[in-house]
Parts: sequence; C-alpha cells; structure tokens
Amino acid sequence: MGKPTSMDIVRRAYELWELAGKPEGKDQEFYHQAERELMDKAEKGAEEPRIE
Repeated sequence: MGKPTSMDIVRRAYELWELAGKPEGKDQEFYHQAERELMDKAEKGAEEPRIE
C-alpha cells in the first residue's frame, strides 16, 4: 500500500465520524485521526517484505 490519497483520508474520517455518533464541529479531528491511521498503516506496510 502506498501513501493514502486525500480521498482515502476523507472516507476514513467519515467512517470515524459516523462511529462516533456524528458529532458536530469535529471534522478536523476526525480528518487528522484518519490521516494518522492511514499513514501509520502505509508505513508499516512499506517495512514488511513482500512475498509473492
């Protein structure tokens, strides 16, 4: 998996927002949380050797 796209981040942020009960005024928090999650996942995937 490569670096997440902005659309990947937006989709994940929306999922997190829904799971949290759709609170108002927290869009930036969910965006940054999603960005961190996806970047961490991408970095861990880059560290693991690929088996084909």
